Amino acid sequence: MAANCKLLAFKGLTNNDAVDFDSLWAVLSSSLREIHTRNASKLSFEELYRTAYKLVLKKKGELLYIKVKEFEQDWLSDEIRPRIFGTISSSLLLGTISTTAITTTNEKRVAGERLMKALKEAWEDHNLCMNMTTDVLMYMDRVYCTDNRQPSIFTASMGQFRDFVLRSSIPSHDDMTIAMILYSVILDQIQMEREGDLIDKALIRSCIYMLEGLYETEEEEESSKLYLSSFEPEFLVASEGFYLSEGQSLLRDSDAGTFCRHTRRRLNEEQDRCRSTLSPLTSSKIKAVVERDLIKANIKDVIELESSGVKVMLDHDRLGELEMVYDLISRVDPKKEELKRAVQKRVVELGTDINSAMINMSQAPPTKASKPEGEKPDGEGKQVVEKPVNQQTAAAIKWVDAVLQLKEKYDNVLAVAFQSDQGLQTALSRSFTDFINAFERSSEYLSLFFDENMKKGIKGKTENEVDSLLDRGITLLRYIQDKDMFERYYKKHLSRRLLMKRSVSMDAERQMISKMKIEVGNTFTQKIEAMFKDMAVSEDLSSNFKKHVARLGDPDPKRAELDINVLTSTMWPLEAMGPSYNDGGKKLICIFPPSIDRIKQGFEKFYLDKHSGRRLTWQANMGTADIRAYFPESKGKIKTRELNVSTYAMVILLLFNDLPDGASYTCEEIEAKTNIPTNELTRNLQSLAVAPKTRVLLKEPMSKDIKSDDKFFFNASFHSQFNKIKIGVVSGGNRVEDMEERRETEKKNNDSRGGIIEAALVRIMKQRKELTHQELITEVIQQLTARFAPDVNMIKKRIESLIEREYLERKDDTERPAYVYLA
Repeated sequence: MAANCKLLAFKGLTNNDAVDFDSLWAVLSSSLREIHTRNASKLSFEELYRTAYKLVLKKKGELLYIKVKEFEQDWLSDEIRPRIFGTISSSLLLGTISTTAITTTNEKRVAGERLMKALKEAWEDHNLCMNMTTDVLMYMDRVYCTDNRQPSIFTASMGQFRDFVLRSSIPSHDDMTIAMILYSVILDQIQMEREGDLIDKALIRSCIYMLEGLYETEEEEESSKLYLSSFEPEFLVASEGFYLSEGQSLLRDSDAGTFCRHTRRRLNEEQDRCRSTLSPLTSSKIKAVVERDLIKANIKDVIELESSGVKVMLDHDRLGELEMVYDLISRVDPKKEELKRAVQKRVVELGTDINSAMINMSQAPPTKASKPEGEKPDGEGKQVVEKPVNQQTAAAIKWVDAVLQLKEKYDNVLAVAFQSDQGLQTALSRSFTDFINAFERSSEYLSLFFDENMKKGIKGKTENEVDSLLDRGITLLRYIQDKDMFERYYKKHLSRRLLMKRSVSMDAERQMISKMKIEVGNTFTQKIEAMFKDMAVSEDLSSNFKKHVARLGDPDPKRAELDINVLTSTMWPLEAMGPSYNDGGKKLICIFPPSIDRIKQGFEKFYLDKHSGRRLTWQANMGTADIRAYFPESKGKIKTRELNVSTYAMVILLLFNDLPDGASYTCEEIEAKTNIPTNELTRNLQSLAVAPKTRVLLKEPMSKDIKSDDKFFFNASFHSQFNKIKIGVVSGGNRVEDMEERRETEKKNNDSRGGIIEAALVRIMKQRKELTHQELITEVIQQLTARFAPDVNMIKKRIESLIEREYLERKDDTERPAYVYLA
């Protein structure tokens, strides 16, 4: 430690002048005493400097150095130390041994402050006096101390204060020193402040400054500061015990939010204490103690607290408390494992609850019997009543809405409370992936969600609202692992929207395709885009066919108009868009009325003349027809009604044109004349003869069930207030598949997967030529994971199939199973 110095030069002194050391030392020692007793105002520092200068010049520097040290030692031992001892009460001595000896906080404070004030005054006086002494002995420091590598007199005197004051043993207590009592007092004062009492921070800071100014060695290295070597370790040990105890107390007596608030306050308090009371050197170390003993030791228990932990915070949207939990755990665990585990667990629990609720909802008995679509008015002022979705479809839409609400909630938690932490975002994504894919109908439900919104949900929405809705749905698609299953359902639902012209906006449909292409790639949307292309081509084809008919000049005024959709069989899910045509293993082809059959054959000739080599297969189950019906009314008038019906219903109704009044057909006769599959015939007859508002046919006997010998009559007394009537098919439209349909869909999807897996196997082996079994399995899984999660057993079966068909062969001369590609 350096003292302030001024260099003085004197003339006229030579080495030949003899000096009397004892007399000169008597003058110096007397002056030093005056300095220490604060009577230095009458001293001539120039004369004192000259005296010391003479002694050093006459080679008496070493003796002078020793004498000054002895003087300072005697002064500290005889004058300062007794003064300090006098401030140490018996209560402080006992308090150092047992903290229960001092019974009140006030007694602790008063006794401790008395000691600290005495030490503060002694230290400051010693510093002041030694600065003045250093000015007197400046030449000795400059010449003797430098030449002989001795510490300056100021540095030496600081070491004496350390040894003969702070480290002095207490009379009758040889195992205790003033420093030990000082440390105990400061720690007691800090304990009081932690417990909410007021303390004299400035006084403590003065004592800490003293400890920072004293060193263990004369080299005065930074690490050897008495504060760092002696006091700080005791402070950190005491803090460890305090925070370990406080952590347990908080867990026992408070909730998680209180724990987090208290801990954050403690962190701030300790930083403030280091700035204002202790030393900034301790800031990082005490921070580590709080983080280890208060946070790390307890954060797992805080997160898992049953009545107030992270689960409760999440459920009650306590974002402030969650932010504190995130902040605390970030300090002790960069990966935040416990928080991630708690959040994941809660998300999966809530997602599983959603899954269970939807299963229960879809399986609950319906409140009302299923009804076909009702009549729709055609006229101003008449409200069109939408057909309510069936219970299972409602459950599907509600499931998607519930999952999206859960996703939005946790996205908000992630952004606001968790600072968009990447690790927690990944954990949340994994949680949603887990419970969404644990629900076997997730692909189907998501497709139904899009279907209902494309048909009804986006009506009246702005472009931005539609974009937001589609983005939300795409978010869930991102979590679905079996994207090929979703594709199958989406194509099925899309095909019906396109063919039935049920889409509210074709722009929204194309927008959806663009979003899917970005999310899952071009391969996923190729067939869907081809479906739209078919619709555009079919529109031009229908227009050209009408022009062709007009040029032919057909004389039949009652000729039906034909709007045709020509679908590429490999692109459309024909088997999924309606019930099968197979009846007992024989494929049934609908028998159209002659007038319709002529138009059908005319179009076939028109189309095949342009596209030779193609084959058209008519899908009667997918079409609709608008027919005009005449019903007698009162006073002999005939009332015309326009009926919108399925193609099968049109075929059935046209049979009654050639039937005499009062005559009937049995169900069996209608089936024989039309060749309509039994299940389709039943559903259409129920719509035409059983539904109360659309009974254009009468049934005997009247019942909901259709039997082969039931008779059907034209209902000449049919009446409706509307001119245009839509007769829907019972249980028609998109709905959730039953278990049998679900199994059939899964079987078809697995068959499709088999082909995809084989293609991947051949593609990989063609490129790599030779691979071990495990390498081949791994590469196939990596390539197909984006589309679906391949089953290892299925991959093995496809490998065996390729070996049998000589695409691959086993390699025999290897330790591990391996395959070779056969060109």
